[in-house]
Amino acid sequence: MAKSFWAANKTWLIPVLIVLGLTFIVIMWFVSAYNSLIITRENVDTQWANVETTYQRRLDLIPNLVETVAAFAEQEESVFTQVTAARAKVGQIKLSTDDLSDPARLRAFATAQQELGGALSKLLAVAERYPDLKSGENFLALQDQLEGTENRISVARRDFNTAVRSYNVKVQRIPTALVANMFGFDKREFFEADEGAEAAPSINREDFA
Repeated sequence: MAKSFWAANKTWLIPVLIVLGLTFIVIMWFVSAYNSLIITRENVDTQWANVETTYQRRLDLIPNLVETVAAFAEQEESVFTQVTAARAKVGQIKLSTDDLSDPARLRAFATAQQELGGALSKLLAVAERYPDLKSGENFLALQDQLEGTENRISVARRDFNTAVRSYNVKVQRIPTALVANMFGFDKREFFEADEGAEAAPSINREDFA
C-alpha cells in the first residue's frame, strides 16, 4: 500500500522533499553562521576584558609607586600632580562592549592611557636623581611589576586586535555578512596605539633638563 501511495504521488512528493531538504540545509547554515558570529564576538569581548584587567593592574600600581618616589623626592610635586591627574582621567573612562564599535570612545581610552604612560615615564625619570631611591628594594620591585604589566598590556592589546580582525572578517564576508546584517552584528574597532606605546614607560632625561 505504501508502495502504491508513493507511486501514485511521487510526481509531487519528490519536489516537496527537495524543498524541505534545501530548507533544512539553509536553516542549519543560518544557525551555524549565527553561532559562529556569537563565538567570535564573545572572544572579542573576552580579549577586551583582558586588556582592561592589565590596564587596571597598572593603575593599581601607581599609588604605591608615587608614594615610594615621593618619600625621596617631595619637591617633585609637579610630576606627582601630573601622574595623579592622568590616573584620574583614565579612571573616568569606562567602556562597555558596545563602545568597541565606536572609534571615538576607543580612541579616547587609548589617548588617556598614553598620557598616563607619558606621566609615568617622567615619574621614573625622577629616580635618576636619587641614587638611594633607584637602588631601593621597594622601588625596584615596583619598577619590575610595572615593566611586567606593560608587557602584559602589549600582549593583551595584540590578542584583542587579532580577535577583532577575525570577527570583522566574518561580519563583512559573504555569506556570513547576510546573517550579521540581519541580527545586528556590528564591526568592532581595533585598539590602535601610537608608535612605541607597546614599550614600558621609559626615562627621557630631556623632560628634566
